[in-house]
Amino acid sequence: MDQAEAPQQVTCAARLEIVALPGFPIVSPGDNLAAFIAQSLTLANIRPEPSDVFVVTSKVVSRAEGRFVDLNTVIASDRAREIAAQVGKDARVVELILRESTAVSRITKGAIVVRHKLGFVCANAGLDMSNAKPKTAADNSGPWVLLLPEAPDQTAASLRGELEKQTGVHIGIVISDSFSRPFRLGTVGAAIGISGLPALWDRRGEPDLFGRTLEQTVTALGDQIAAAADLVAGQANEGRAVVLVRGLRFAAHGGSAEQLQRPSSEDVYA
Repeated sequence: MDQAEAPQQVTCAARLEIVALPGFPIVSPGDNLAAFIAQSLTLANIRPEPSDVFVVTSKVVSRAEGRFVDLNTVIASDRAREIAAQVGKDARVVELILRESTAVSRITKGAIVVRHKLGFVCANAGLDMSNAKPKTAADNSGPWVLLLPEAPDQTAASLRGELEKQTGVHIGIVISDSFSRPFRLGTVGAAIGISGLPALWDRRGEPDLFGRTLEQTVTALGDQIAAAADLVAGQANEGRAVVLVRGLRFAAHGGSAEQLQRPSSEDVYA
């Protein structure tokens, strides 16, 4: 039995600690995120413990990967211009949305709901124009757009490997992004990259308080951790790129954010 199939053995304490790591710098292409996290831990006088989860915002991963696009370099296609007229967006932004997607699910004023190349359904392909400017860009350049990381599960695994080598304890990594929902207002944190912990916490077969066997209870553990951390990380000028979540217990596990994706054949929203 491989790690992805192993018993999940997850427990959650009655009280969690959720701590934003201090002193995280503005990230540039090629920067070592694991080294920055280690520096922040030292600054905060925090010693990692087994089953600590580090939630890293997708934005800093994208910045480290150089996923910047200057809109002045983008040429919009005819389809992009047609959709842009319907939704009231810059046609160059729509062009990037289409490039980052495999299918368009819905088009509405201000938003294009798509299936991203990474497999999930989200608005505007996760494009981000806030805090998206490269640190070394000229003041008169842009406007700039930041694309999502190319392979966040792989990045999460790489980060975990480096940090576990430095700390000597097993940890989990979640790479998070803020997703809007088609049937509810506002955004919530969601996991787009996972390593070291189960993406899903399958509790089917366990008894409830009255001895009834649970039949359908599967918790999106990766998303719940991302949402909790997102509240602390903030969305504006907080500068809290990495959040430590402490209080979970889990065995080493081959989980990935890909396991959170509902297959397109079961997607009732498509």
